[in-house]
Amino acid sequence: MKFRDYYEVMGVPRNASDDDIKRAYRRLARKYHPDVSKEAEAEDRFKEVGEAYEVLRDPEKRAAYDALGSRWKEGQEFRPPPEWEFNSAGPDDASAFSEFFESLFGAGGTRGARRSAFRSRGFDRQAQIDVSLEEAFAGTTRSIALDQVEADANGRPVRKTRQLNVKIPAGVTDGQQIRLTGQGEPGVGGGQSGDLFLKVRLMPHRYFRIDGRDVSLDLPLTPWEAALGATVRVPTLGGKVDLRIPKGSQSGQQLRLKGKGLPGATPGDQLVTLQVVAPPATTPAHEDLYRQMADAMSMNPRAAMEESL
Repeated sequence: MKFRDYYEVMGVPRNASDDDIKRAYRRLARKYHPDVSKEAEAEDRFKEVGEAYEVLRDPEKRAAYDALGSRWKEGQEFRPPPEWEFNSAGPDDASAFSEFFESLFGAGGTRGARRSAFRSRGFDRQAQIDVSLEEAFAGTTRSIALDQVEADANGRPVRKTRQLNVKIPAGVTDGQQIRLTGQGEPGVGGGQSGDLFLKVRLMPHRYFRIDGRDVSLDLPLTPWEAALGATVRVPTLGGKVDLRIPKGSQSGQQLRLKGKGLPGATPGDQLVTLQVVAPPATTPAHEDLYRQMADAMSMNPRAAMEESL
């Protein structure tokens, strides 16, 4: 029986991190995937990579494999040492792996049993879906098109487009992932398909800003609404509501509409920032009104700044 150097198979050093091993596996498995690869002996190479990954991704198996030491080289005659014992449960389909693997980790049954056809779960896929704030608030169903490489009747890779209807739940947040089970890449040899993960990107809005489940809005006010107080109609994602503006409000002051943000187990709030807008003096009469205000309500809003600087 020949020794298998799983690190050499994966093309990584013996001190490779879990992430390094995962990246190497994804790269090699895509390269030798029997449904799409034109490489010679692609299926055999795909099995070798899958076997190496089965060992190196599992902390127990990797530690046990490393305990054999680094003195062995790929292809050398090998027998497990007499004291070798590994009691952890093997994989569900260990019989799809090599005699070397079975000698170390067992075959999930009778050693030497007839090997079944190789199976491998398909890769997960990731994509982005753009969602408006109104859709995030109310929820919706969207149709998306996905490109996927499949093998035709002659085994040649072809790119196909398929349509999926995706349910966007109410209250979805920016960066949240929606998982669609079995909608990733197909498996090999009847293996389970991977999953599709859709990352939500909330699109910019003309008026609203988003922070988690909280929604922010700048609300313009006239000077007299701010000075005298008023009740004004304010837009929210769920429709317009009445908001009471306290007497003597100033620009930059923030009011809170409880529970008017994105829905959820704990709904977000809508934060309303007041912005006092002075009307332009477009006529002589308007200018006279401003002069009268200046005379009647003399003030220096920069007084504190001028004293401290």
